[in-house]
Amino acid sequence: MSEPTIISVAITGATPRKEDTPAVPVEPSEQIESARQAFEAGAALVHIHVRDDQQDQCCDIDRFAAVQEGVRSNCPGMIVQFSCGASGFSAEDRSRSLRLRPDMGSLATGSVNFANRIYGNHPELVETLARTMFEFDVKPEIEVFDLAMLYNAKTLIDRGLAKAPAHVQFVLGIPNALPAEEAVLDLLIGELRRVMPDATWSCLGIGRHQLSANRWALAKGGHMRTGLEDNIYRSKGVLAKSNAELVTLAVELFSEYDRHPATPAEARDILGLRAA
Repeated sequence: MSEPTIISVAITGATPRKEDTPAVPVEPSEQIESARQAFEAGAALVHIHVRDDQQDQCCDIDRFAAVQEGVRSNCPGMIVQFSCGASGFSAEDRSRSLRLRPDMGSLATGSVNFANRIYGNHPELVETLARTMFEFDVKPEIEVFDLAMLYNAKTLIDRGLAKAPAHVQFVLGIPNALPAEEAVLDLLIGELRRVMPDATWSCLGIGRHQLSANRWALAKGGHMRTGLEDNIYRSKGVLAKSNAELVTLAVELFSEYDRHPATPAEARDILGLRAA
């Protein structure tokens, strides 16, 4: 029998603005509908950013609550993961949505250079987010933008600020951070197995690297992420019409490997999450 692979869909992200990329859902009602379509296409986990009326990333707990309620009503069992990566906001702001007890929250365990800015995650901020996730029984998805973040995650577990087994997301292809190279992913997987052998992992590729990263995940026994946050374009630079379209492109790869898209129940079991 084939092995399940979790498809995560990152439906919105922090940028770009909707007028530049009309397919990106911004309003809670749009996000809920986009998540529903992606769920029906094969995604078992939805990664959620929220934006304010100016379409800027925000930490509005009411918007998070509305999207979570809509996803749980329209996508039975789908794993809800809130982004806590609102760079430039305080630890209090970035941790506020965790009080809603989503299934998971993103946790970058260090700072990293991006193309034109620094994605700042001060050690005290990382600790605050980890403690809050622990308090509200929210499983962290450790976002690894640089190799040191892997060891920082192990330190959190050793200090009792996060539970094992960890789930790690390798982020590949952001300029000035980890390149989207298969050899780099192999190095990351090797180190993960050495320092946290019981951990599960996923990877994503930014922009034109998205489908390559999907293939590597399938070939190496990991899980995958797709969606408009990571890549608003499908192959040959054509603007994607929806998150569901990108999920469908990922699903089409499964026929080449002995794997199948995980159901929400299978995904919860793999990640050690409570039942829906």
